[in-house]
Amino acid sequence: MKIDILTLFPEMFDGVFTESIIKRAREEGKVEINLVNFRDYTLDPHNKVDDTPYGGGSGMVLMCQPIFDCVKSLRTPDSKVILLTPSGKVYKQSMAYDLSHEKHLIIICGHYEGFDERIKSICDLELSIGDYVLTGGEIPAMILVDSITRLIDGVITLESHINDSFNNNLLDYPTYTKPRVYEGMEVPEVLLNGDHKKIEEYRLSEQIRITKENRPDLLDK
Repeated sequence: MKIDILTLFPEMFDGVFTESIIKRAREEGKVEINLVNFRDYTLDPHNKVDDTPYGGGSGMVLMCQPIFDCVKSLRTPDSKVILLTPSGKVYKQSMAYDLSHEKHLIIICGHYEGFDERIKSICDLELSIGDYVLTGGEIPAMILVDSITRLIDGVITLESHINDSFNNNLLDYPTYTKPRVYEGMEVPEVLLNGDHKKIEEYRLSEQIRITKENRPDLLDK
C-alpha cells in the first residue's frame, strides 16, 4: 500500500512512522508513506495557502488551488482520497479493515478554520476521529495510518487483530501475564485451568460486561 499525507506541518510526523510496527512495515515494503507539503503547490507569490472566509467570520480558510493541484499530481485510478474533517463520518474499526485493502490512500490534513467547501468535490471519503475539534488533521492522520497499517497482510499476525475491540461490536476482554499474584491481585482461576471452552466463555462474558459498563451503545448494534 502507498499512503500520501498532505500536510502543512510534515515535521509533526517525525518519530511516529519511524518506530515499532510501522517502521518495520515500511522497511519490509508492506507500506510506503510519503509526507507532502501542499504549500509547495501554491501559485501565490507569497506562498499563501489560506485566505479570509467569504461572508465574514474568524480564522482563515484553506484555498482550493494548492490542494487541488497537489491531489491531481498524486492521484491515480487506484487512489482513494480522504479528507479529515469534524463533519465527516466517524471513523470505526470496520473502516480501517476496508481501507487496509486499498492500493493508494491520499489523506488531506486540514488546519486553521477549515477547508473551502469545494475541496470536498475531489475527495472520496470524509472522516472524523470523534466528536471533538483538534488544531489540525495531522494527529487524526497518524491515527488512520497506524490503525490501517497494522491490518495490512503480513504486518502483524491475523490472530493479533482478529479479536480486537469492536470487531464484534464488543470491547476487548481483560488479559493477564506473570506473576500470578501481584500486590494481592490474582489472575482469574479460569485462565489457569487449561479448559479452553471455559476460557472462551469467560472472555465473552467479560467482553459483554465491560461493553455494558463503558459502551452500552455498541450492544444496540
